[in-house]
Amino acid sequence: MPPGIAPCDEMTLPPNRTTSVTSVHEARDALGKRLRELRQQANLSGRQLAESLSWPPSKVSKLENGRQTPSDDDIRAWTRAANSEGETEALLASLHTLEVQHAEWQRQLKTGLKPHQQEIAELDAKTRLFRAFESTFIPGLLQTAEYARARFAQSIIVFKVRNDINEAVQARVQRQEILYRPDKRFHFVLTEAALRYRLCPPEIMLGQLDRLVSLSALPNVKLGIIGFETAYVVAPAHGFWLLDDDRVMVETFSAELNLAQPQEISLYSGIFDSLAAVASYGRSARVIITRVIDDLAPEVPEDGE
Repeated sequence: MPPGIAPCDEMTLPPNRTTSVTSVHEARDALGKRLRELRQQANLSGRQLAESLSWPPSKVSKLENGRQTPSDDDIRAWTRAANSEGETEALLASLHTLEVQHAEWQRQLKTGLKPHQQEIAELDAKTRLFRAFESTFIPGLLQTAEYARARFAQSIIVFKVRNDINEAVQARVQRQEILYRPDKRFHFVLTEAALRYRLCPPEIMLGQLDRLVSLSALPNVKLGIIGFETAYVVAPAHGFWLLDDDRVMVETFSAELNLAQPQEISLYSGIFDSLAAVASYGRSARVIITRVIDDLAPEVPEDGE
């Protein structure tokens, strides 16, 4: 689940498997074309519409060509200026569907980090089976408070959002209570690289690794680690979450993609199964984690030094 900033190698997916990204672009393009139609029906040029709304002309062009996502206020202003207010609700419905598919971080985090954590908690409450693959981060539900703080700090720097980091960390830790509910099941698959990336100071990472060991013993948590020596069947292109069989969540640098088409869910379920099949579990997983701990421990000075 969104741990802050998610790296993305340009959404590297297998050939012919880019339906999720394509559908988002198509939806934005369709919305832009409809806005253009309403402007033309009102016999307004792009410049005339922009002047009537005190917008730069480039904004009209970007909205019509799908290069910028309109806000609710943009939609209302557009339909009012084009004397087509009867279209407002339909356009807003299209916009909100697009926002769910392609939830831009700048929009999601504009009120701070804590509200987004609360939104995720509501989604957690509805989900019974969580399947997560992460190649770079420790998943949010498994993070220590200190590791979470380091991730949130990066979000604040990159997106320049309000600093409510203390409240966000508290909200994330509270979300983790769901791990102890017997009616929930969790299957996490991490790469060894996610255990070794220097995304926080060594002493914080040591505490995080210790927590992974303890959480792996929970009866409803299955933790798999894919060691460096493992041969992959499917490349670990990017992290993703499967929530029951209803939704796939993928993070990019700019947005959170929410995929719900049956073929998308089927695709990611198969990829998750392929990655899970080559992961190590139980004692073998703890051996990998312990190996990373042993390599990292010398970098942390002992108390008193």
